[in-house]
Amino acid sequence: MTHQQRRPWIVGVSGASGTPFAAAVLRGLLAAGESVDLVVSRASRLTLLDETGIAFRDGHWRDDLRVWLERGADGKPDAFAVGEAELERVRHWPAGDLAAGPSSGSYPARGMLIVPASTACVAGVALGLSKDLLQRAASVTLKERRPLVVAVRETPLSGQMLKQMVALDEAGAIVLPASPAFYAGATHIQDLVDFVAGRVLDAAGVPHGLYRRWEGELGGGSRDPGDR
Repeated sequence: MTHQQRRPWIVGVSGASGTPFAAAVLRGLLAAGESVDLVVSRASRLTLLDETGIAFRDGHWRDDLRVWLERGADGKPDAFAVGEAELERVRHWPAGDLAAGPSSGSYPARGMLIVPASTACVAGVALGLSKDLLQRAASVTLKERRPLVVAVRETPLSGQMLKQMVALDEAGAIVLPASPAFYAGATHIQDLVDFVAGRVLDAAGVPHGLYRRWEGELGGGSRDPGDR
């Protein structure tokens, strides 16, 4: 794919707990044949290390990303297969690189997904700050009227936090709390993670098969979870 043809989804990973959500969204995008520009904040690297034991390093980001994406939500390694062709569709930008492509509105992108989004990230984007590439890319996405999905991962929510989420909604973003549902028949932690990831992809208009959809029939949650 040439540079002119490439039009990626920007995926920002902030410092909130929930790095398995980000991994599931990334796998879903790559499975759908999408290209990805990845921005992993400094705070999120600490969270990733704490939750998975994986150190995400700029100089070895491809190897670290593969290990991350192959890990299941339960922490087991090699739960998923990630091919070299899929990794070739990922471009990584250091969070401190404010001269990176996604910092400009002229850079071609489909939109941006922030998964998970911390309270600090929500506040920064709502206020239009650009302290790092993640916030700058989100501001660019809003000003260019491209889709911005913000998967908030925090509880409980303060009044100030709710006001910032309303501000994001009014600016055109989709505020999507990382709240799994149970009607899809989850039997494993990965099912709950995939439900949230699937809803993020739904909001972005990206096709996937991460969870069983509601079909208007009671009792669907008791069916075979593999029947999606």
